[in-house]
Amino acid sequence: MADENALTLPFSELRSTDTAIVGGKNASLGEMIASLKETGITVPDGFATTAHAYREFLRHNHLDGAIADVVGARNSDNLSESGKKIRHMFDKAKFPPRLEQEIREGYRQLGDGEEISVAVRSSATAEDLPAASFAGQQESFLNIRGEEALLDACRKCYASLFTARAISYRENQGFDHLEVALSIGIQHMVRSDLGGAGVMFSIDTETGFSEAVLINASWGLGELVVQGSVDPDEYRVFKPLLDQPQFRPVLERRLGNKSNKMIYAGGGDEPTRKIPTDESERNAFVLTDTEAMQLAQWAVIIERHYDRPMDIEWAKDGETGKLWVVQARPETVQSQRGTQMLKSYTLKNKGKELVRGLSVGDAIASGKVCQLASPDEIGQFEDGAILVTPMTDPDWVPVMKKAAAIVTDHGGRTSHAAIVSRELGVPAVVGTGNASSVLKSGQEVTVSCAEGDEGFIYEGTVDFEARDLALENVPETKTAVMLNLANPSAALQWWRLPADGVGLARMEFIINNLIKVHPMALVEPNRVADDSDRQKIAELTRAFDEPTDYFVETLARGISMIAASRWPNPVIVRMSDFKTNEYAELLGGRAFEPKEENPMLGWRGASRYYHEGYEKGFALECRAIKMAREELGLSNILVMIPFCRTLKEADRVLESMAGHGLVRGQSGLAIYVMCEIPSNVILAEQFAQRFDGFSIGSNDLTQLTLGVDRDSDRLSGLFDEQDEAVKVLISQVIERAHRHDCKVGLCGQAPSDHPEFARFLVESGIDSISVNPDSFIRVKEQVAATERGQQ
Repeated sequence: MADENALTLPFSELRSTDTAIVGGKNASLGEMIASLKETGITVPDGFATTAHAYREFLRHNHLDGAIADVVGARNSDNLSESGKKIRHMFDKAKFPPRLEQEIREGYRQLGDGEEISVAVRSSATAEDLPAASFAGQQESFLNIRGEEALLDACRKCYASLFTARAISYRENQGFDHLEVALSIGIQHMVRSDLGGAGVMFSIDTETGFSEAVLINASWGLGELVVQGSVDPDEYRVFKPLLDQPQFRPVLERRLGNKSNKMIYAGGGDEPTRKIPTDESERNAFVLTDTEAMQLAQWAVIIERHYDRPMDIEWAKDGETGKLWVVQARPETVQSQRGTQMLKSYTLKNKGKELVRGLSVGDAIASGKVCQLASPDEIGQFEDGAILVTPMTDPDWVPVMKKAAAIVTDHGGRTSHAAIVSRELGVPAVVGTGNASSVLKSGQEVTVSCAEGDEGFIYEGTVDFEARDLALENVPETKTAVMLNLANPSAALQWWRLPADGVGLARMEFIINNLIKVHPMALVEPNRVADDSDRQKIAELTRAFDEPTDYFVETLARGISMIAASRWPNPVIVRMSDFKTNEYAELLGGRAFEPKEENPMLGWRGASRYYHEGYEKGFALECRAIKMAREELGLSNILVMIPFCRTLKEADRVLESMAGHGLVRGQSGLAIYVMCEIPSNVILAEQFAQRFDGFSIGSNDLTQLTLGVDRDSDRLSGLFDEQDEAVKVLISQVIERAHRHDCKVGLCGQAPSDHPEFARFLVESGIDSISVNPDSFIRVKEQVAATERGQQ
């Protein structure tokens, strides 16, 4: 342990056990410099004033009693005024001579006698604890240059221990004001004003998924990312494949607007300033995949060293391109959650969408909008209202505690608004861009964070259901029970479910919700006549060298996100199965799709893949699968072909796939076929010679067996997946496929809705049942009961 009576200490002498001496932030910096140097992690050097120095400062200026008098005399109504009085005392205070001398000497040694720029950061002794982040409670000052400016910044750091927000936060957390001391870290500045900076978490912040690193990045100094006043780029990196250099497992790259950046200013009273970014910066990612992976590797090393999930600030030097870690603290929300209970929120209807942004948390809340421009307007806020504001900082916490939900114009998932919302357990939608101009005070809205990465604000009060799913007693089953998933971001919400994989990942959902563009419109853009579509396509593809790369990379990463959520269990990805009328609704789609009287029985599924009207689009789908498996490394991805009518068609599709590098059996690639047409059952043994498995699509199989339009209201009474004819076909395909060691699963809602149907499937010997996540436990229990009855 470091000398607790020292006034200043170099980072190199500090360890994580020195929190009481130099606070959590500085203790962690010393720990990393001393213990992680051999791992390649680079941390800017510096020194810290100690808690003893802070108390000497108080004694030298006779502040102990004065502070106690002000704090003891105040009530909740004069919190701000009390803070101002105490900070004014610090403004007039003088440094003890020995402390001042040591700060000056430490600064000179840090710069080898030259005047350098340093970061001056507060590090309270009650800060960065595993259960309380104290996010942003004390001040930091960047690009401080010269001894006099440094001493002034140190004085301001001490005073920031008594802002209204800091006083309030300590009282809420149960910390005594006079027991908490403040250390100051003086650290080499990284020239991230010329590069970029941001924050990363070694755990997914919204779902607690422990196998992903979440990184936010923006141009310039990282302060704007922390504050939430800029919409950063976002990356998710998959940990289990980081040690395999042949892969680049960046599961997600989301381009942020990054409209502003913070850079060095002239010094003096304005050491930094905020300026607009130019168009090229807004359209470019701050980090390459290689840089994102390096940061993620560092996050894993730091997490392992501290044996807990971590919240880490990083910076990229624009002069050298070198990456640095500038802070690391414990993550305080997901790591505190239990793992045996899963809260599930489901919207029963959606209503009119008003605004969307990034979701924080996974809950849903309704209430009246209360739009505030400043935390000083707290008197206007009613408990349980929806707080709408451009951005938040620590001064907003008293208001945020009263809110049912929070909506901001700016900020990413590592912003102040996001961090505090998670701590409070309040759903938030951040980075909407326009909530403050669209939503009006008094307006009834519903805030939904239960639909994946994106959060939505709907008009009015929308019905929703909240359920607790207990995971501790989920039974084991011989029959695999898998999930139907489509939304890549929502997939991580269900990672705790003990499922055996994904039986159906719908590619068309990713295309429709993430990509939004018809693939042929990217291959042949000149055929897109609609000017509005052309503009929207240009905006979506602006960060890519080729428009087709946008389709391939977005689809590959979306598929990989789903595959990562179940790794290493199998994830069966169905190639696109839009109908022509659905394809036509994609951007640019009308130029490429015929009008059909009955799209359900028209140009869909396998028949599109080898046709001259879509074969180049199918090539992009295949490129995406190949990228997900072979570049990103998610080799647990299997492929499934939908609506394959004949054996000849099966051969043509397999030949086409092989031509695009997807060869059945090569690199462990398995290819399944949907069993949804009677011909698939009648010729099951021949299909089994061409494919590795069948997945029964009970809706289409019922429709085509009974001759009933599944979308017809008038015929709904005839549409029955449990009709004897349908069950005979299901039994037959299971029996015939098993003769050729070919697996059979079923993906559909029927096992969830009808326990007797799940029992029939198990008794027929089906290998797997794939259901929606909210039905998983119920079906798993039904399957287990049936298997026990068979014993």
